Amino acid sequence: MVRADAEAAIAFGPDGTVTRAMFLAHVRGVAALLPDAPFALNLCEDRYRFLVAFCAVALRGQTTLLPPARTRGAIDDVRARHPHSYCIGDRDHCGCDGMGDAAHAPTPPHYVRLPDVLPALDGEAVMLDAGALVAIGFTSGSTGVPAANPKTWGSFHTSTLQNLAALADLHGDATLPVIATVPPQHMYGMEMSVLLPMLGDVAVHGARPFFPGDIAAALRDAPRPPLLVTTPVHLRTLVESDVALPPLAAIATATAPLPQALAAEAERRFGCEVRELFGSTETCIVARRRTALDVAWTPFAGVRLQPVPDGTLVSAPHLPEPRMLADLVELEADGRFVLRGRQADMIEIAGKRASLADLTRRLLAIDGVRDGVVCQVATPDAQGVRRIAAVVVADAALDDAALLDALRASVDPVFLPRRLRRVSALPRNETGKLPRAALDALLADPVDLPA
Repeated sequence: MVRADAEAAIAFGPDGTVTRAMFLAHVRGVAALLPDAPFALNLCEDRYRFLVAFCAVALRGQTTLLPPARTRGAIDDVRARHPHSYCIGDRDHCGCDGMGDAAHAPTPPHYVRLPDVLPALDGEAVMLDAGALVAIGFTSGSTGVPAANPKTWGSFHTSTLQNLAALADLHGDATLPVIATVPPQHMYGMEMSVLLPMLGDVAVHGARPFFPGDIAAALRDAPRPPLLVTTPVHLRTLVESDVALPPLAAIATATAPLPQALAAEAERRFGCEVRELFGSTETCIVARRRTALDVAWTPFAGVRLQPVPDGTLVSAPHLPEPRMLADLVELEADGRFVLRGRQADMIEIAGKRASLADLTRRLLAIDGVRDGVVCQVATPDAQGVRRIAAVVVADAALDDAALLDALRASVDPVFLPRRLRRVSALPRNETGKLPRAALDALLADPVDLPA
């Protein structure tokens, strides 16, 4: 289950390091506390405790459910799909507002709260069968209802070795410290902050820092330049802040498209390479690029992409069969690929076609726009047309008329937003994605703009 070398660090923080031997003792101790049930929702806030709980659940022959969010609604939905399940956490309450605030959330039934001092038991080596179903991850719901994706230990093991190979140049023979701003319940967080320390010469920080100052403090706990695992939303906040960061080995980012200008500015500001990772809950990470310099993605060894009319089939050593992605790709002669949007993003109005992702990119390029998204409203108007809408976070000096004028410079008039909603912040989840239901709620009653 865990890489050998009992005295090597698997986790660290302001209070020091945790060795792999102590970690396995904690896993055995927590496993002895767990009830008999087929499924467990791991809601731990502390990343080390999440790691212990995940392995303890697997040691009991159970499957960890990874909810798409830690809101009470998402938790209840996953439990409704798996009624014979329990929750495991490290706080007195579970369920949160999306930012980890669980102070006022009621505790659900069948909740196991980890003790403040984790129990430790000696024992034999912890082993897992390759075919063991260790996790079920759920998609974010950004395009509809969250979908379940089962993961075996053999699949996780193989994909993690690919990820470790992609990071090997960052640390050589030294242990690579990792600080992550993404929750471990998300598949990207699972891969980069839970599986990496289990199987590689990697140690993870127990915290999930959110604000720039907290991120800087966590980075300073690292014994050597660490890898920062984050998202474009967090990266933009870091770049725009005046917080100084200690030296970094590199920055990894995923969950949403990373603008090339932001990648270049982050590299200049923090003096390290920014690596964007391409993957999904369905496939795990399968490709990478240095976005400041490259448009094309480089697939990992053994990964093959096959464009099809509705998206792309992905084959990889860790996948039992090809998986379909909604992303449209264009293959290059050297084996790399370029993303061309998603079939669901393609819209047609008055015989013209455009990509919502490209329209969003043009919106974000406007000076004064700090965040935003272009989408189609869910309900057609009286003429049966699903109007183009935009939700925008923008400076007060950029009024609606000026914003539309700026869009007219690069967007065909038929694709200009007819509905506009200005907000102080977009309803992004913990990984920076925008659930479709949250967008629909924002656009329920906006005023149509003049044509």
